[in-house]
Amino acid sequence: MTTTREADLPEGGKPLLTTVAIVASCLAFAVIGALQALYGPAIPALRDEYGISPAVAGLSLSAHFVGALLGVLIYHLLRGRLNNRVLLGGSYVLMAAGAAVFAFSPSWALALAGTFVIGLGFGGIDYGLNRLFAIGFGHRSTAMLNLLNGHFGIGAIAGPALIGWLGADCYPEIFVGTGVISLLILVTLGGVAAREPVPAPAGDGLPGGTRVLPIIGVFIGIYVLHVAVETGVGGWEPTHLEAVGYGAATAATATSAYWAAMTIGRFVAVPISLRWSAPSILLVCCAGMAGFLLLAAVPALAPYAYFGVGLMIAPIFPTCLPWLNRAVPGVAGAGAYVIAASMIGGVAFPPLLGAVIGAVEVRAVPLLLFLLAVICGVLSLWLRRNAPDPGGVPGPREPARTDSVPTP
Repeated sequence: MTTTREADLPEGGKPLLTTVAIVASCLAFAVIGALQALYGPAIPALRDEYGISPAVAGLSLSAHFVGALLGVLIYHLLRGRLNNRVLLGGSYVLMAAGAAVFAFSPSWALALAGTFVIGLGFGGIDYGLNRLFAIGFGHRSTAMLNLLNGHFGIGAIAGPALIGWLGADCYPEIFVGTGVISLLILVTLGGVAAREPVPAPAGDGLPGGTRVLPIIGVFIGIYVLHVAVETGVGGWEPTHLEAVGYGAATAATATSAYWAAMTIGRFVAVPISLRWSAPSILLVCCAGMAGFLLLAAVPALAPYAYFGVGLMIAPIFPTCLPWLNRAVPGVAGAGAYVIAASMIGGVAFPPLLGAVIGAVEVRAVPLLLFLLAVICGVLSLWLRRNAPDPGGVPGPREPARTDSVPTP
């Protein structure tokens, strides 16, 4: 038997996840991180096997993201009818089934269908676990969400490394392996609460006369913009660095370091989020993101500045989600809206940014992204004023209670 402080529990006093379920959830996020990152390195083998062009092979990731977006929305729509264990279990099964179809498909059309099914499961797991972690740990929810999403980054680094080690031709075995792990996680679902506590009804207004809808809209704006910056740097950093005089190998290494910074930043944010409020963390991250993007416009500093951008972006997604749930506790769909918006931003902004860069020049990449970061910072200031988050961390005059209650 373990003990949990009352301040670390959701309203209702019972934990939503046991220790085993928490560990399994982190493993699940490593798996979905690996899956998302495996498509690119597998493209050479896909081209050889199906006789397709690079552009057609790239449709695998597009089908995955379309499925993921629908997976988020379907999971949300079914929450009122089915419990968390059923929905998460179905998502794991879908991901495993899609991985098997993709690995053993005799045709490219069926392989694409497999990636779509993987995406459906991916979206359900992404939304379902993020939601449970956002509401399930009291003031520790931000720290736990950073921990959870940090494991996504570990998977995103490990997946391509595994293909590099075993060879692209081994992608079927790797995809099947992720499916097997997904099925094994099913045995831990008994440690997930069937239902979360019913939140208090949302009022028509919040402090300062601000209404719920504008708050959700601003959160969506922050999610779309920071994902736009994230994918913009990830997609254009190598091209920008080569344009300002760096070699291809250096540019590739710097880009890998940027993605590693995304993972490091989330683990670093775990202890920070236990001492600082979500509004403060978001404001610092937006300011830091903008500052490092300005430094990236200086060729001599660019590779190091992009690493800093990665560190600053990393905590935004897991920090804002618990804050959103506390700001609009009676709006069950708020989390689904912002997670779906982040996926849309990841798909829509890269081609939009590419079109703008085509009209100017690639050297302008840091400054274009800087403008998005500034807008994100302005929105964070608005939220800080209109959706304060006193429940995020214990205040200095009202420390968290230390009474121990049994945890099953």
